[in-house]
Amino acid sequence: MTDRSAAARFEITDEQRQIAALAREFAQKEIAPHIAAWDREHYFPRSLYTKMDAIGLMGVLVDERYGGVGAGYGAYALAVEELARVDAGSAVTLSVHAMIGAAIAKLGNESQRQAWLPRLSGGDTIAGFALTESDAGSDAGAIRSTATRRGDGYVLRGRKQWCTNGTHAGVVMAMFRTGGVGPKGVSAFLVDPKTPGVSVERETEKLGIRTSNTCDLAFDDVYVGPEALLGGEGEGFGGAMTALQGGRIGIAAQAVGILAACLDASVKFAQERVAFGKPVGAFEGVSFKIARMATDLEAARLLVYRAAALADAGTPSATLASQAKFFASTAARTHASEALQIHGGYGFTTEFPVERYYRDAKITEIYEGTSEIQQIIIARSLLGRL
Repeated sequence: MTDRSAAARFEITDEQRQIAALAREFAQKEIAPHIAAWDREHYFPRSLYTKMDAIGLMGVLVDERYGGVGAGYGAYALAVEELARVDAGSAVTLSVHAMIGAAIAKLGNESQRQAWLPRLSGGDTIAGFALTESDAGSDAGAIRSTATRRGDGYVLRGRKQWCTNGTHAGVVMAMFRTGGVGPKGVSAFLVDPKTPGVSVERETEKLGIRTSNTCDLAFDDVYVGPEALLGGEGEGFGGAMTALQGGRIGIAAQAVGILAACLDASVKFAQERVAFGKPVGAFEGVSFKIARMATDLEAARLLVYRAAALADAGTPSATLASQAKFFASTAARTHASEALQIHGGYGFTTEFPVERYYRDAKITEIYEGTSEIQQIIIARSLLGRL
């Protein structure tokens, strides 16, 4: 199936709708009553992910033979969207966790799949990601952390920052330099954070997505066996890009969820808030904002669902995934600001959730590849490397 035909024929299946409904119900029951307090306290709800396993979300991308549900990227995107509609932090925790599982399934050998995928499909093990360093973010090929051969294994040394899920992870997919300069010298490793020499140096306090965990990890002479190498030496950068492509669909879906929450809140407020003798939604200054918000939401959804459909068809498109993330994240940030404006002074207080949506939306333009990186990918697909 070509990219064009897969994109043209996608539809939401009954199974995907069921998973979306389960995620929506779960978010309303298990997250919504607590999210204001969790956000205020920067609280990571660890037990939430054990409960999430009961409805199959932790293994949404993992094949059934390894204990998952194997529902694919369409279901994954819908589930992330529904979670983000209530809490963007929980959504990104699941997104990164699922991304690592998908990377292991694609790049790992059978022994690694057997060792990790059943654990990731349950709620007892959360997966983390360690790529970024102080001088290597968008330029992932510039990482300095090293993996040096010792016998059959490797000794890992270096510092990683902004590691999603790092403090609570049972396994971390981490990138280290095994060869020369540039991307071809980077290899991927699956590291148990309990391995001697691995430590959390600090947890990052963030503007938004406060229910997600972000930390700096130190690797001080960490010995790992050959089974830790994911793929071959020098394949780590490609592995990271494989993971990030799926992750971009997840972050785009997260942005869609935030945008949907902004629309829900704005419509409700515009109908209920009265000024000058009528609901504020009667004024074009408000109603036109809501019209644009609803239109961009539908456009963002279609891009995300098309990207997910291509991934499920086995013909993933890096360009479409980048387009989905670029458009959805820009729309989420833009309309979160508009939602706050619609709420006026109330929007600037913690009495209404739009201030949280405003804080959460911005990060979708930064992680899993900044908006600038997405535009480079899109432009190169059209122009080549000029």
